[in-house]
Amino acid sequence: MFEYPKSGMFNLRVSYHSNLYRPPVDVVESPEDFLVRIEIAGVEEKDFSIDFDRNRLLVSGIRHDPYKNRSFHQMEIHFGEFQIEILINQPINRDEIKAEYRNGFLEVSLPKAAPHDIFIKDKDA
Repeated sequence: MFEYPKSGMFNLRVSYHSNLYRPPVDVVESPEDFLVRIEIAGVEEKDFSIDFDRNRLLVSGIRHDPYKNRSFHQMEIHFGEFQIEILINQPINRDEIKAEYRNGFLEVSLPKAAPHDIFIKDKDA
């Protein structure tokens, strides 16, 4: 039986698109799942989307600038579009993925798929 390496750098890859805003991301692994936590305070639920396909979690959206007609003296809070791609090299139970947005954090739970045996049927039997 093949086991995936335990080191995070082998289990997943987080990538950003260079010209977009980059919210902080934590990815935590337990024996049961991966938990992705993204700090995106100020984004309304209608302004982001979540997609999972071929072991790729894609979270994208926009944080609107509420200060359109003002001049900044200091700017540390980023606004604009963001896109985060997380590749997970482990089977995920797609039907059990859950997402929750609370207190400025988006949490996506990606349950690991249970291993299953494939039995070979003898054609001559």
